[in-house]
Amino acid sequence: MEGMQLFKAFVLGVVEGLTEFLPISSTGHLILVGHCIEFSSTEGRVFEVVIQLGAVLAVCWLYREKIVRLCRGVLARSPDETRLALAIAVAFLPAAAVGAILIGPIKMHLFDPLVVAFALILGGVVILMVERRRVVPTARATQDITLKHALVVGIAQCFAMIPGTSRSGATIVGGLLSGMSRQTATEFSFFLAIPTMLGAALYDGWRHHHLLTPDDTAAIAVGFAASFISALLVVRALVRFVATHSFRVFAYYRICFGALLLVWFGLAR
Repeated sequence: MEGMQLFKAFVLGVVEGLTEFLPISSTGHLILVGHCIEFSSTEGRVFEVVIQLGAVLAVCWLYREKIVRLCRGVLARSPDETRLALAIAVAFLPAAAVGAILIGPIKMHLFDPLVVAFALILGGVVILMVERRRVVPTARATQDITLKHALVVGIAQCFAMIPGTSRSGATIVGGLLSGMSRQTATEFSFFLAIPTMLGAALYDGWRHHHLLTPDDTAAIAVGFAASFISALLVVRALVRFVATHSFRVFAYYRICFGALLLVWFGLAR
């Protein structure tokens, strides 16, 4: 493995960790940055999915006490923990079902820079529209989340399979529309990321592992470590940010970045 290829893997790992839990589309940024730095591996899309493990394990580490409490509560049949576990399951299932059916066509036809650009802009507009609403939250903590809240989030997560939409953005917007507070929607998005991202990474890793060479393994290890460390920093910062700010800044970023990409790739074609 050449040093430059490892450096490119490191860059993509940092990009993954920085963008996975912000509502700005990690997949979109990985596609675009990978295109710009001309990163290549035997199975580039598997690399992009597997390095997400670094980001999701960062969440597992930061929320380890709550995860342990949740697991113990479910085993002890605690009402609050059982309700939250069921909510996570309900929110996870729609995207899992749709993804199992459509992931092939989506990867074949929608993994394109122009699709990413349009999705970034549209997602930014949606965030601005949601932020304009004046609704009293009905779920101010994860213990308040009902199955109805979770189903809305699960349906919203299905749209995240379109590159540029953002999984965290879709689930947070779904949470806000369902009646969650910003903090609750953000935290629930973190919890939902664990089964969603672990499932995607393990599925793609198992399905395409035979295509990976020792060089690809080295690149994945570098990207994994970079993703883990950068995600640790972002998750902590995001939790502090949403306590006192709206998501408008991310909406404006998406719209400006998407417009720039439309011009860039439009002229390139």
